[in-house]
Amino acid sequence: MKQYCFGIDVGGTTVKCGFLNTEGELLDKWEIPTRTEDNGSKILPDIAQTIKAKIEERGLTKDEIEGIGIDIPGPVNEKGEVNLAVNLHWGYVDIVGEMEKMTGIRTKAVNDANAAALGECWKGGGAGHKNLIMVTLGTGVGGGVVVEGKVIAGAHGAGGEIGHVHVTEELTEPCNCGNVGCLEQVTSATGVVRLAKMHLEQTPDMPSVLRGRNFSCKDVWNAVKDGDALADEVAEKFGFYLGRALAAFACVTDPEICVIGGGVSKAGPIILDYVQKYYRQYAFSACKDATFALATLGNDAGIYGAAKLVL
Repeated sequence: MKQYCFGIDVGGTTVKCGFLNTEGELLDKWEIPTRTEDNGSKILPDIAQTIKAKIEERGLTKDEIEGIGIDIPGPVNEKGEVNLAVNLHWGYVDIVGEMEKMTGIRTKAVNDANAAALGECWKGGGAGHKNLIMVTLGTGVGGGVVVEGKVIAGAHGAGGEIGHVHVTEELTEPCNCGNVGCLEQVTSATGVVRLAKMHLEQTPDMPSVLRGRNFSCKDVWNAVKDGDALADEVAEKFGFYLGRALAAFACVTDPEICVIGGGVSKAGPIILDYVQKYYRQYAFSACKDATFALATLGNDAGIYGAAKLVL
């Protein structure tokens, strides 16, 4: 009887590994280094080896394993193939084919942001819902869309790339993707700092604790909490961009809930107030009542989502 599964979250520095039962209880969690040398050729063999070692340690057989779910930082198509994953130094890799050959266990693969969305929908901030949009605000902006309990990957594995929707004409410097004016450029951690610096330049006579110093995204949100008027205007702009973008996505996917995660979300529920206000202003009438929540799984979201993929 198949009672267990693995959720594997592959990052550029470490691979986070989870051993779960089929009810979704995380029984064990550990990390191994992501060895990106030699074009990342050691990554999948290392994962296969650590999975085999865990099965042996637990006194199990592979017949008791429902499957292996793997997420990676890059687009993954429905066959479990990736054509390019820069952070892993990968070109084309058949993740599913190679892992099944090395382990003899059914495998599925997905983009890391999509896995995080699926994880939060299953066991996190979106638990109890089948239709969800998740946005992760960190150094960049990622996202994932879940419709009727299934993650939407699209034809090229790029479904849910919320961070690269065009939202502004104010910028001239390009985004990391090569386009200009992406959501990532104004709502990521670096994006919030960019907005604040722009606003400081545009309002030279407006006092602020941010003026005349180096500051981080965290500093901006702390200033908002302390009642700094300029920081509040920056937060309004942040909320406008993200709320309006989510409203546009909602017209396509009609979510029950929008979940916000990533490092920026550590500022707390105050973020939701700014985003939700603009979401409701711009959302189609049938979508206006979507609820908002913060992500709760933290760094484990990918593990849960990758595991859910095979369940």
